[in-house]
Amino acid sequence: MADADREGQERSRSTVADEIRQGKTCLGIEFGSTRIKAVLIDGTYRSLAMGDFDWENHLEDGLWTYSLDEVWQGLQSAYASLAAQVEDEYGVKLTRIGSMGFSAMMHGYLAFDAQGGLLVPFRTWRNSNTHEAHEKLSRLFQYNIPERWSIAHLYQAILNKEEHVPRVAYFTTLAGYVHWKLTGRKVIGIGDASGMFPIDSSRMEFDRHMLAQFSSLPEVAAQPWKIEDLLPTPLVAGSDAGRLTEEGARLLDPTGTLQAGSPVAPPEGDAGTGMVATNSVRKRTGNVSAGTSIFAMVVLEHRMERLHPEVDPVTTPAGDPAGMSHANNFTSDLNAWVKVFGEFAEAAGLDMGADDLYATLFNQALKGDPDAGGLINYCFYSGEFLAGLEEGRPVFARGPESRMSLANFMRAQLFSAFSPVKIGMDVMTKDEGVKVDTLVGHGGIFATPKVAQKILAAAFDTPIKVMSTAAEGGAWGMAVLADYLGHADQDLADYLDGRVFADARSVTEEPDPSDVKGFETFFERFTQGLPIEKAAVEAIPLEG
Repeated sequence: MADADREGQERSRSTVADEIRQGKTCLGIEFGSTRIKAVLIDGTYRSLAMGDFDWENHLEDGLWTYSLDEVWQGLQSAYASLAAQVEDEYGVKLTRIGSMGFSAMMHGYLAFDAQGGLLVPFRTWRNSNTHEAHEKLSRLFQYNIPERWSIAHLYQAILNKEEHVPRVAYFTTLAGYVHWKLTGRKVIGIGDASGMFPIDSSRMEFDRHMLAQFSSLPEVAAQPWKIEDLLPTPLVAGSDAGRLTEEGARLLDPTGTLQAGSPVAPPEGDAGTGMVATNSVRKRTGNVSAGTSIFAMVVLEHRMERLHPEVDPVTTPAGDPAGMSHANNFTSDLNAWVKVFGEFAEAAGLDMGADDLYATLFNQALKGDPDAGGLINYCFYSGEFLAGLEEGRPVFARGPESRMSLANFMRAQLFSAFSPVKIGMDVMTKDEGVKVDTLVGHGGIFATPKVAQKILAAAFDTPIKVMSTAAEGGAWGMAVLADYLGHADQDLADYLDGRVFADARSVTEEPDPSDVKGFETFFERFTQGLPIEKAAVEAIPLEG
């Protein structure tokens, strides 16, 4: 039996090697905030090889940035690692790739002159120096323009009378920049485009009325350019976005092994690839991505009717409107408390690994009172726009009659972690009447079965699904979008349902009415107690 298995594995490896030689693969590369990751998939959407490169943003003249040298060093390193893994695992060199695509953290500002020279260092989504532009444009358009958006960066530069502004000939996102250099095409996936300037989903293009409004501003009208000429062309998923050029192939693989000519998908943002990776592009579906920060994304049936600063209006890679509630704070405070319990376990002579420690504490949360017994926790390590906080201080508080127990403490920790993002979600569901059939949760917090899933179902009063493929991530989602180039005769949602996720396993947790009521009680207490947090910001100085 073992010999038969080994023979089957060898045949399988031989078959995969032939597919790689024939170029029957798709490559996705995503530039995250701390890691660049490359994934190669086969025709069954199985990951064949991966490569990555760690990087960190840094401050330059008070603004967060990455150098363009780092962009290309990271891209080449991640790809080289993937190509080496292909050769080690399958015995073939990676010379042909069926299709590929590049994605990156959304928003930000990369501005170039007419000769293609970078005018100022890349300004990432992390910069919040654009508050004046955010307020003025949101008021002008009656449409939320977050501080992170590319147009907010450009307009703030205009308001600041920065020297480079009259010389701008083109500006784009990080994904759009990489795509331009590898294909020669100044295009952008419509999901990523929606983080540059508002999108008209009925036309699948930048909103013409808002473009005209922007152009009519006196300080914009005084510029020697027209805004329409500076922006990349938005493309929906499956559109022809060009091919890998000879120059692009050398940028990706300086060894000269990789051949040019691969079709390249429209470049997307990390929110869009997250939607694809969780099969959340159909209307009334969404996903919750939980890590150091957290966002909840819902695909809308129509554009929101009113201006809501708490919700980022974006689109899916297919161009359908979506709303995103983004919170800067999620697991940092929770992890700090778990570390304390880990130190106690060690002091008590208990040998507990991290997985067991988290599972033990998380499962206690399911034994607590529905409202966490009157305990309150504020997980704000940093400022939180949704809560009106420019800075943050982690705070745990309780009244003398609260029911202090380990179960209630852990329940309060988890409740508080999901509370900031609930602010924006409530705006969508309660103020705008947005309907949500199901949300997919992904991120490390869902590794402990059931617990975070059950808490989130209570917070949003919505079924929460966790999928077996959710851990694949954005680079895998971008590879899937590259494969979609060959199936664009199908609707993207139908393609994902029928081909990519047809056999995917998932577990769904329905909201428990008792938990929903308990969370609402906690959330009301959490909201009423925000002055505690604001007092802490004033009273506790940041450590120098």
